[in-house]
Amino acid sequence: MAVTTRLTWLQEKILQNYIGEKRLSLLYKASVHGFCKQALLDRCCNQGPTLTVIYSGDHVIGAYSQMSYQQGKYAAILLFTLQGTKISKCETGRCTPEILFADENIQCNSIDFWINVSYQKVIMSLKKIENLGLGQNRAMSIQECEVFRCEDLLDERKMKVVTELRKSLLSALRTYEPYGSLVQKIRILLLGPIGAGKSSFFNSVRSVFQGHVTHQAFVGTNTTGTSEKYRTYSIRNGEDGSSLPFILCDSLGLGEKEEGLYVDDIVSILNGHIPDRYQFNPTKPITSSHHNYIDSPSLKDRIHCVAFVFDANSIEHFSSKMIAKIRSIRRLLIKYDMVHVALLTHLDNIDLITKSDLIEIDRCGRVKLKIEEFQRKLGFALPDILVVSNYSSEWELDPVKDVLILSALRRMLWAADDFLENLPLEQTGNQKKEIILKHEKGKK
Repeated sequence: MAVTTRLTWLQEKILQNYIGEKRLSLLYKASVHGFCKQALLDRCCNQGPTLTVIYSGDHVIGAYSQMSYQQGKYAAILLFTLQGTKISKCETGRCTPEILFADENIQCNSIDFWINVSYQKVIMSLKKIENLGLGQNRAMSIQECEVFRCEDLLDERKMKVVTELRKSLLSALRTYEPYGSLVQKIRILLLGPIGAGKSSFFNSVRSVFQGHVTHQAFVGTNTTGTSEKYRTYSIRNGEDGSSLPFILCDSLGLGEKEEGLYVDDIVSILNGHIPDRYQFNPTKPITSSHHNYIDSPSLKDRIHCVAFVFDANSIEHFSSKMIAKIRSIRRLLIKYDMVHVALLTHLDNIDLITKSDLIEIDRCGRVKLKIEEFQRKLGFALPDILVVSNYSSEWELDPVKDVLILSALRRMLWAADDFLENLPLEQTGNQKKEIILKHEKGKK
């Protein structure tokens, strides 16, 4: 029967983050392996960085050593308590495991904290008790004692897999060709509330293909957003300078009521009537009488996929009016047979998210909860909700972030292919007829 920890999922995540994104592997559990000093040392010495967790009443007390416990050798110990989601810490000094887990009070100038496993007591100085907010008793009873080996969540093997996946995604996107070559470049429209991260997503995509962090599209920090013009951004391949087969289109953010982007402007963008650098009018949408209005756009000028961009942490703050507006725009897109996805940004700002969670995103409980909340409130199908962590203040590229960004972009291009494939023949000229004929010949 597997030995399991008494820590809750939330407590384990807090401790993992606190000691530097470590995986906790349970080595010793007193109620299973015995309340015995020697049993603890036999199982826990020479195991690398180690975390000891004591359960005493309502208190969870931890002792973390960055060095492996080795009998007779001194190691620095960090002592802390976990109360709710708050950690109180204080340095304990250096000691050997024999001193830390002493069977009786000993005199040692370097430490004033002992874990007496055999007698199920934690003994510490009054100063330590005060620093940790534990009350007044110098000796506290132990209901349970667990010791964990602390391993890096991101080991070399995992990072090698991430690096290879990044390389594969870059190659696939650089050589991507839109369905049936109906257009040379896919146009993806980024829609979303003001400040959701639309411009940041473009900057992040560009950074990955350039090979360094860039900020071509200006990103603001206030709640009014920065995109007041319609912008169509082509992206160049950093390796050879060639233009990549997609264009990201940035627009004015969505606001409540009549604030932000007009629905009529969205229709004009979808149909290719609005040119690059068009300055949105805050009082009225564009009309066919406007001097920059494109009267007869071709398929290459139209939008082929829409990506709603949302801050992953924002859904609980959406008003009923904002939710109604987004649902209304989705109904409009469905009316125009426009494929669309949702893109959740600021993923790394979700509480207790680690870089390892970003690697195994499909298994991360907190991310799943966010995705399900967006699905429930806004109506997106779960497979159509993508997640990324944009570049904001970083100086260097991160392969883990790159994989999320490239994976989301690939899903958008697949969605755009679906849109092109579903277009009626009269909207594609003879190109689609030729594709169908080639397909029929292939069957024969």
